[in-house]
This record gives sequence, structure tokens and C-alpha cells, in this order.
Amino acid sequence: MTRSITPMSHLTSTAAGRRILGLVAFLAVVAAMLGTGLTAASSGDLQDQISATRSAATALKQQIADDSAQIATTSRGIAAAQARLNGLQNTLNQRVDQLKTVQNELLAARDRLVALENRLHLATEALAANLVARYEGSQPNLTTVVLQAHGFTDLLDQMSFMERVAHQNATIVGLTRTARAEVSREADQLGVLEDRDRTLADQVLAQRNQVAAMHAALLHQQLTEMSNRAGANHRLGAVSAKLSSLQARLNAIEAAAARQAAAAAATGNAGVGGIAINTGGMVQAPANAPEAVKQIIAAGNAIATLPYIWGGGHASFHADGYDCSGSVSYVLAAAGLLSAPEVSGDFMSYGDPGPGQWVTIYASDGHVWMEVAGWRFDTVALAEDGTRWAQGGGEFAGFVERHPPGL
Repeated sequence: MTRSITPMSHLTSTAAGRRILGLVAFLAVVAAMLGTGLTAASSGDLQDQISATRSAATALKQQIADDSAQIATTSRGIAAAQARLNGLQNTLNQRVDQLKTVQNELLAARDRLVALENRLHLATEALAANLVARYEGSQPNLTTVVLQAHGFTDLLDQMSFMERVAHQNATIVGLTRTARAEVSREADQLGVLEDRDRTLADQVLAQRNQVAAMHAALLHQQLTEMSNRAGANHRLGAVSAKLSSLQARLNAIEAAAARQAAAAAATGNAGVGGIAINTGGMVQAPANAPEAVKQIIAAGNAIATLPYIWGGGHASFHADGYDCSGSVSYVLAAAGLLSAPEVSGDFMSYGDPGPGQWVTIYASDGHVWMEVAGWRFDTVALAEDGTRWAQGGGEFAGFVERHPPGL
């Protein structure tokens, strides 16, 4: 079974892939546009990425505008709620003032009650003393006073004294009745004030709870909206930075393409279907190249600058570095032309004999390299220039030429 390699799964697991595609993995929409096949980091790809990134930036700007509008709406709601809170606070202050007044009245009523109870106690004692003095103290009656009086003046004095005693008793009885009535009224008023005090306290507590709950809810909503907008601003900054990076890369590619095109026109060397363009260690596939060639070039771009590691790419196609046969195995497998890694000697019998139109493999027992669309793909070039792609050079003596069928 042929083992296919998708570019995104490999590019996200290697440093070279991150250098080739930059921040492409940041946007899922860009990954979808790149498709599931290996494609080169061409100007067309970058233009698609720039378009997708601009769309993402536009969407984020719209989200920020929507969040700002919602924050403005919430701010107006907060202002209205604050006005209501101020009204509730004023009511609450009034309730507190009333509660203080009632508490003061309650204390005054209790003081009056104590004073009346003292008056009642004194009046009761005075009345009891008079009654005892009258009925048990052998006070004279009117007949006795007249018979025992020593003259008319003495009689008048005795009668006046008896009248004063009777008046005093009547006064004491009246004061006692009045005090009892006042004590009863004060007790009733005290009960009313206590009930009113309790009701006002409950109202104050309910008002405070309502104010606290409303205030907390508004603050939570405001913090959530501010956090959402801050997150969108942060994402917009990242997308804007990515857009600038992609635009700079596109500008560099277009400038390099212009220079290469001018050089090719001056030398008259157009290569196979138009020579591929060198873009800083990477290669752009010719527009008329077969799909398999484009996939080989894209895979070569993915590992072009990864280090040489002896045995790299043999235990698994996904590695941190590749040797010569591991590199060739990787790009052929990416195009569906190889099912498992091979060593250099195995490529001496790979595919069809002789050079190919698009791809030629040069194999020996000790080394293997390729030519793809006029470009040399070789780990020897990596040691010389820091990338496996190069133009010209390569070893030919002692190498067997092979090529994938049809290429």
C-alpha cells in the first residue's frame, strides 16, 4: 500500500515546515485552501493566504466593532441602572433615617414608661398610706370633731383638716387612674413602634440586597464584554502581524521571480516547461508541471533546510532531519511514488531506467540525489548552501540513472 504524506500534518511537526509556511497553521481557513496535497509555497499560495488573512482580519474588526457597540449598549444600561441604584440608595438612606428616628422614639417611650411606672408605684403607696391612716389610724369622724372641738375656731381647723385629707385621697386616686391609663397607652405605642422598627429593618435589608445583586451583575457583564473585546483585539494584532509577514514574503518572491525571469531571458535557458524559481532556498514548481512533480517540490521545500542526520527518515517519514536516501524517500512518498523508506542502494533499481523528463534519480551504494524540474535536490548541496535545492553540480560518475514511471 502506498503511504501518502499530507503537508499540513508534517509541516506542523517540523521546524522547516514552520519556516516554509510561516503562520499558515494559525488560520484553519488557510489550511483548507492549501488542500490535502503537497503544494509549493508559491506566490499564488501566498496571495491566497493573504486574502484569507485579510478576511480573518476583517471578521475580527467586525467582531471588535460589534463588541464595542455591545459595550456601549451595556454602558448605557449601566448608566440607567446606576440612576436606579442612586434612587434606591436615596430610598435606603430615608429608611435608615426613619429607622434611627423610630429607634430614638422607642428609647424615649421606654424612658416615659419607666417614669410612669415609678409614678404609679408612688401614687399607689401614697393611697395605701392614706387609707391605712384613715381606717386604721382612728381618724375622728364629723360628730366627734364637733363634740370635741374647743371653741369655734378649733372646730373650723378640724373641719379644714378633714377636707384636705379627703381632697388628697381623691387626688391620689385620680393620679393613680391617670398613670395607669398613660402606662397602658405607652405600652401600646411601644408595641407599634417595635413593629414599625422591625418592618423598616427588613425593608432596609431587602433594599441593600437588591442593590448589591444588581451592582454585581452589572460589573460581571461589563468585565465579560471588556474581556471579549480585548481577546478580539489580541487576535487582530496577531492576524495583522501575520498579514504583514505574508505580504513581505510575497514581495520577496515576486522580486526574486522578476530577477530570475530576467536572468533566464538573458541566457535563453528555459528548462523543462519553464525553469522553477529559487525563492530563498525553496523552489516553486513550474505551472505546467505534473501534479506529482508539484508534490515532490513541495515536500522538498518542507525539508530543504532540515539538518542532515544519518539514518534520518528511515524509522519514520516524520523526522527532525534526513540523510540522502531519507530525503529522496520522503519526497517520493509525499507524491505517492514510494510506500516505505529505502537506502541509497535500493534506488539503483527503483522505477524505470534512464533519465526522466521531469525527475531523474542518481543512485549508488553510498549516495543518492535527484534532479526535479531542472533543480538539484541533494544533501551535498545542503552542506554547501544550507538548503538541499541547488542549480548545477552533483555527482554523476558511478551513479545509476532512474526515474519514476511517467515522469
